[in-house]
Amino acid sequence: QVHLVESGGGLVQSGGSVRLSCVTSGIVFNIYAMAWYRQAPGKQREVVAAISSGGESEYADFVKGRSTISRDNAENTVYLQMNNLEPGDTAVYYCNANLFPGLELSPQNYWGQGIQVTVSS
Repeated sequence: QVHLVESGGGLVQSGGSVRLSCVTSGIVFNIYAMAWYRQAPGKQREVVAAISSGGESEYADFVKGRSTISRDNAENTVYLQMNNLEPGDTAVYYCNANLFPGLELSPQNYWGQGIQVTVSS
């Protein structure tokens, strides 16, 4: 059984930082592309950052320069460090593992339960 468990969210002041973690089990972590998505109230889910199985990372424009995604294959964990947070970053953040990145309907596309990040002004 596959599990993705996020942690590290909470209430943060504007300008602060947060480090999200996602511990996975039940998958061969080092061959999966990993990503963080977020969904704000009334908005669609959007990708925040992604990292390939080889360690190449990509970022959405709205976090570029203030976020870092990383992975620890020994710990089956992916991280998202976000700095200089803004109230617009308030959302539920989801961890994603996809063996075939870009294929939403892949049976090897897994999601965490989500974790709330709230940025106060």
